[in-house]
Amino acid sequence: MLGFVIAVAAGFATPHIEAPLARPVLRALDQHIRFAAGEVRLVAFMLALLAAALLATLLDSGSAVGIVVGAVLGYFATRIVAGGRAAMEARR
Repeated sequence: MLGFVIAVAAGFATPHIEAPLARPVLRALDQHIRFAAGEVRLVAFMLALLAAALLATLLDSGSAVGIVVGAVLGYFATRIVAGGRAAMEARR
């Protein structure tokens, strides 16, 4: 369960780690691999997922499926919450 929570936090942090982590990684790899401008968020998500997986492994918590599902839910958390709020307000 702790691995799932770690992955949710990592998914939620993805937009915030684009500039400090993903862009320098892309600049370092640019001489070997060409990346499109839209792939910065993808690389940030991959780095966050890797960090969550390493931390969950170090803490001996969570499974691969739980980590992936948690990261995806964390990544889309703001949209899921907004959709839930809109659905609840539509019921009123």
